[in-house]
Amino acid sequence: MKALARHLLLELKECRHDRLNDINFLREALKDAAVAAGATVIQDSFYQFAPYGISGVVIIAESHLSIHTWPEYNYAAVDIFTCGMTTRPEKAADLITRRLEAKDAQLHEVKRGLMPDVPTSYPRQKVGLKA
Repeated sequence: MKALARHLLLELKECRHDRLNDINFLREALKDAAVAAGATVIQDSFYQFAPYGISGVVIIAESHLSIHTWPEYNYAAVDIFTCGMTTRPEKAADLITRRLEAKDAQLHEVKRGLMPDVPTSYPRQKVGLKA
């Protein structure tokens, strides 16, 4: 069976502490990662917690990249969810891992939308909601 999407779960441990609490650095890292994966960035939203920690998401035409950091543990949890046949989410995972200088990185992939009739390629379509 083929999948509609790939969902990479990235566990990043022993990251560089200061980068995990730098909202501008993380925003740029995730946007750069999306571009490296061949995705189209739509918008982003990031939030800094007090006293530390950041959650953020970059919306891409192909789905999203998200991060949540725990600077006090030098840890970040990252999701990279991409639909379609043209993106390379592993390139995004590699860039984020390098930018955060993670000494321990674990990557898990989940195939989403497993169906027997998924074509090997298909055109991007706009989907609208009906009222």
